[in-house]
Amino acid sequence: MLAAACVAAASLAACVTSASAETTLQRIQRTGEVRIGYANETPFAYTTPDGTVTGESPEIAKKVFAKLGVKKVDAVLTEWGALIPGLKAGRFDVIAAGMYITPERCKQVAFADPQYQIPDTLLTMKGNPKNLHSYADVAKQPDTKLAVMAGTAELGYARQAGIKDDQILQVPDTTAQLQAVRARRADAAVGTALTMKGLASKGGPQVEAIGQFNDDPKHTGYGALAFRPEDTDLRDAVNKELHQWLGTDDHLKTVAPFGFDKSNLTTKKAPELCAG
Repeated sequence: MLAAACVAAASLAACVTSASAETTLQRIQRTGEVRIGYANETPFAYTTPDGTVTGESPEIAKKVFAKLGVKKVDAVLTEWGALIPGLKAGRFDVIAAGMYITPERCKQVAFADPQYQIPDTLLTMKGNPKNLHSYADVAKQPDTKLAVMAGTAELGYARQAGIKDDQILQVPDTTAQLQAVRARRADAAVGTALTMKGLASKGGPQVEAIGQFNDDPKHTGYGALAFRPEDTDLRDAVNKELHQWLGTDDHLKTVAPFGFDKSNLTTKKAPELCAG
């Protein structure tokens, strides 16, 4: 049919050009399939023991893409630091990993508006032996080591607070953060409050997520889906569905199993967060 149309138009080259110009949005709506990239970080995106990919971000992606007529969501696991390179290389169509919107990342990807807001906290050994309640507390104790997941916003926050690189233990995922604290290779790990609470629950009585973390309000994380810069039509289509759905009973029911509730809702938009 396509070939016939091209012959009828007496321009096969023009038809090939038109076909090659198909956008990602057009492709996923035509095929009914989309690929999401994620890194294992509970509760944002992770693989369960039976191989199911779930978490706040993948579940939101499933709901939103279904509204766009896309029924099949394939998931590609990668390390956190490889998510943006993987997106740009075409390994997947969207990052669904709870990625924070930051001005630096906005130079590389096109973010949807945020689907949640959340502060950070620390994971320490039970009792918080070094009395750590802020990045500054780590910085002023040179013998203190902080486990940070490579490629995360927290790495920048730590350095901005004066924590030296030889105090920072960069690890690939949250499981490695927990292992570093339990093995005492790090005095603390830092990440979102939900992630650290989850690690504390998984890590048993040896560890705890501290309840009081004193941080710059600017460090509040705003997580969102991320797209290639050329896929703004896809981003805009997703935004339209998100704006109608976020905060509804169905949305809150979808994210409740991962510890999210109304307190995580935000009215912030990606452009203002990209501006810094």
